[in-house]
Formats: sequence, structure tokens, C-alpha cells
Amino acid sequence: MTMAKMNNSSQGYFILLGFSSWPHLEVVLFVVILIFYLMTLIGNLFIIILSYLDSHLHTPMYFFLSNLSFLDLCYTTSSIPQLLVNLWGPEKTISYTGCMIQLYFVLALGATECVLLVVMSYDRYAAVCRPLHYTAIMHPRFCHALAVASWVCGFTNSALHSLFTFWVPLCGHRQVDHFFCEVPALLQISCIDTHANQLTLMITSSIFVLIPLLLIFTSYGAIAKAVLRMQSTTGLQKVFGTCGAHIMVVSLFFIPVMCIYLQPASENSQDQGKFIALFYTVVTPSLNPLIYTLRNKDVRGAVKRLMGRE
Repeated sequence: MTMAKMNNSSQGYFILLGFSSWPHLEVVLFVVILIFYLMTLIGNLFIIILSYLDSHLHTPMYFFLSNLSFLDLCYTTSSIPQLLVNLWGPEKTISYTGCMIQLYFVLALGATECVLLVVMSYDRYAAVCRPLHYTAIMHPRFCHALAVASWVCGFTNSALHSLFTFWVPLCGHRQVDHFFCEVPALLQISCIDTHANQLTLMITSSIFVLIPLLLIFTSYGAIAKAVLRMQSTTGLQKVFGTCGAHIMVVSLFFIPVMCIYLQPASENSQDQGKFIALFYTVVTPSLNPLIYTLRNKDVRGAVKRLMGRE
């Protein structure tokens, strides 16, 4: 019976309801989301290319920032093009295979970002609190190992959730009340009790959200103590510039994720969840390049050198 239902679903498609409850908003959302998506592509590609071309940016900080930019490019591309197609036309469907692939990559890249932000906070801790040993601690080989570990953790976690989610038999209507294939939305259309799946999601979400946040707070607690002992105004400005940008990025990513995955379900949570998810899948990745580059002297210097002014 279970396998028959799974096979039936696998031969069909899903209807992503998205924002169909607000048809008057769909054209406005299409334009706004397209603008933010283009900003995400341009801004993150700019950071990746600049970090690669300028030798002065071949440092652990910009290595991890390039990883974050590539991650954000992949993360938005895994869901936004499909959303734009569904907003523009009358068809709001996605194939079963497409839904599986989208779910896997959205989960994988989201979990990877949680771990990568911890790695970036550790890099800032080493730079501020252990400046004399920074080069030895953040050796290129160690940096590459940390980056690989972030990606492996995210993709392994996603494989677990994707298998559990698509193993659940689904009901006939196949209407997913979201703008992309997401675990809670897919579990809502299942034909069996999904408490075990929801418990697994809650546990792993706690591991990939609360533990990273605790580690980030620990890093910045140590940084705050080190900053209070600093005498140099220039040093203070540099610390606040790099660490402040990272704290802002962490806040923009973790706060919406906590609202989605760690709050109890309610009648309005599904509609609220769509707009919150829209924020961290569309807005946050487009703001990250601006946050890291607008007041960054290293980036401004790299741009000048690239343009041949220095």
C-alpha cells in the first residue's frame, strides 16, 4: 500500500500554492523578487571574483566569505527561479523529481550555512583573541578542512531528512501550501501520522540552529572581552567593522530560521512562514554582499587595484 502510494506520487507532480491566496500581490512579488535575485547574483559573484583576483584578499576571512557567497548563490537558485516561473504564469506545478531535488538542496545549503557561520565566527575569534598565533591556527589546509566539513555536515543532514520525507506516503491532492518544497509543508499532505518526522526535524533543527548560535555567542563573548582591553582606536574600528558585519549576517539568517523551524505550529503560522521564508531565501542573500563590502576598506582597495588606480 505504502509503496503504491509512493509510486503514484513519483509519476506525477506537486502544485506549489505559494502566494495564490493573494493573487493581486503576485505581479508585485515577481518584480521585487526578481530585483533581489539579480542583486544576489551580482553581489555574490562580485565577492567571489574579487576575492579570487586580488592576492591581498587571499586570507581565511575572504576564503570563508567566498564560500558563503557561493552558498548564497546556490541557495537562492535552488528555489527562486521556480518561484518566479510560478508567479508569472498560471501553472504552479513542479515535478516529483524536481521537488525532491529542490528539497534536498534547500535543506543541504541551509544547514551548511548554519555551520559555515560558526566557522566564520571562529576565524574572527582567532584573529582578535589570538593575533600572534592567527597565521598558525588558520592555516590554509585547516581552513579548507573547515569549509569541507561545513558542506559535508549540511549535505549529510539533508540526505537524512529528504529520505524520511519522501518515504512518507502522500495524499492524492498533492497541493503543497508553500512556494518551494519544504519538509513541514510536505508532511502536511501525508496520509499517515508524521509525529516521528516532525520530532526528527525539531531535533536536527535544534542541533543545526541552537548549537551554532551558542558557539557564535561564545566566540563573540570572548571577542567582546578582548575588545574591552584594547587601547588602539584603529584596532577597535577594524574589529567592529569585520565582526559587526558578521553579527548582522548571523542575525538576518538565524532569526527567520528560528521563527520557521523552532516555533510551535499555529493557524496563522503557515502564511506567516511563507513571508518569513521569503525573507531568508530572497532578501538575506542579497544583503550579505552589501553588509560585508560597503564599509570595508580591504574591498575598496581591491576594487581600486583591479581598476588600475593603484
